[in-house]
Amino acid sequence: MSYFQSRRSAVIARNGAVATSQPLAAQAGLQMLKDGGNAVDAAVATAAVLNVVEPMSTGIGGDMFALIWDRNERKVVALNGSGRQAAAANVDDVRKAGYDSVPNNGPGSHFAVSVPGTVHGWETALNKYGRMTLREVLQPAIGYALNGYAVSEVIANGWQSAEIAEKLAHRPSGVQMLPGGRAPKYGDVVRLPELGRTLQMIAEGGSEAFYKGEIAKKTADFIQSEGGWLTEGDLANHHSDWDEAISVNYRGVDIWECPPNGQGIAALIALNLAEGFDLPSMGAQSADRYHYLIESMRLGYADALQYVADPRVTEVPVGPLLSKDYANRRRAEISGIKADPNVSYGDPMGGADTVYLTAVDGEGTACSLINSLFSGFGTGLVVPTLGMALQNRGALFSFDPDHPNYLEGNKRPYQTIIPAMATRDDEMWLSFGVMGGFQQPQGHLQVVSNMVDHQMDSQQALDAPRFRIDVQDTQDVLVEEDLSPDVINELESRGHTVRVMSGYDRTGFGGGQVISRNPETGVLTAGSEPRKDGLAAGW
Repeated sequence: MSYFQSRRSAVIARNGAVATSQPLAAQAGLQMLKDGGNAVDAAVATAAVLNVVEPMSTGIGGDMFALIWDRNERKVVALNGSGRQAAAANVDDVRKAGYDSVPNNGPGSHFAVSVPGTVHGWETALNKYGRMTLREVLQPAIGYALNGYAVSEVIANGWQSAEIAEKLAHRPSGVQMLPGGRAPKYGDVVRLPELGRTLQMIAEGGSEAFYKGEIAKKTADFIQSEGGWLTEGDLANHHSDWDEAISVNYRGVDIWECPPNGQGIAALIALNLAEGFDLPSMGAQSADRYHYLIESMRLGYADALQYVADPRVTEVPVGPLLSKDYANRRRAEISGIKADPNVSYGDPMGGADTVYLTAVDGEGTACSLINSLFSGFGTGLVVPTLGMALQNRGALFSFDPDHPNYLEGNKRPYQTIIPAMATRDDEMWLSFGVMGGFQQPQGHLQVVSNMVDHQMDSQQALDAPRFRIDVQDTQDVLVEEDLSPDVINELESRGHTVRVMSGYDRTGFGGGQVISRNPETGVLTAGSEPRKDGLAAGW
């Protein structure tokens, strides 16, 4: 069996492992494990460092979700650390400003700013499952922000994109994320002193210091001055929520996701559909396997984009969407010889920038965590003196009053960020995720299939070429240049419109991290995304 050769081998450890998209962040998490912390402590420390060393992708101005394997209760628990839209939010204000949808950057992007949920999410996870304090786990991030770090190649490339430069230049405070007045180059040493001081305030005062007091006032005043809705009251009223994780069984393996308002259900719907095809007998890089996974994912996304919304505001039919009976009905719509790029959502009642990390400790606790600003530097709105870029999640709301994800105040928007886990025989097997906007469920589907259907290990499953459906603009199928021309030709003969991507464009296929655990030996096998400059580290 041949795989895409990244020349990386999986990292093997017994005492703990961390995998994420930037080596300094992975090492910060590993240090927490060495200092007596557990997987949750390591995960939060890693996420905080990523805010500093990969600031276009994540930060305290964004949201987070986590799945945690509670080794004592032997169950997967879900944490929703996403924020709600401001209480005053409404469609009329946006239309009066001249927009037919919420702008995600530039003029009007202040309407896209929802309450940042990250800091309270971090603290909530630590308080229930961690061993360390927020103050302790934030120290590495504070150190890098104040003392500086060298910028890696992939991150420098992202920082220098024209879109990001234009976003940050739109307001004077954007210079806080342009050290020396420009985007840093590969190897440049960067300090982010404003962000460092803000992290220090959070370390000293906890989430209270973020959602009330100076930080909250400066954030609300800034958005109000731009014409947005966010108030100090919106920030003070924020809270995270513990949820029941949702799952499907795929060939004897339980795959777990956070429930809506996240889009993890899209991956689960697709897995239910794919289970009905004999994928294990197909080649891992065969046209048949690609075709059936693509068609399953299209149907999964059609349903997710129709039904996913804030379940505390509107009803989301999770159970019916994940039923095997519904999958059987929907699977009948998939042809083995012809693509259907224009699928519609079904009736279950009838008959993009993000960071991902995973940490597992030697005792078996696992934390699958994802943290994001959505687009690069979110809205591009950086709060003056705080060094904090604000997310643009509110751009994902619908303006259709009949849609479950309709824009309303105090409502969480559709979320693309989704951590994942897999259990076998009531034991934690995989803590994994694939970051990258709408690529995430597609990455989950492919990684699970690689490991379950084709027995790949953590690194091989990430090395293997992927496809990507462009769900927002077209129904084109994007594939990587490693895919055989014969497979591409066969897919095109079945009606798929295929585009081949190479170079830095390949980062759009997602940034995955996987740690597997052998329950009998406790051995951890960790892999990190070859399309990024990340690291799997263990001890």
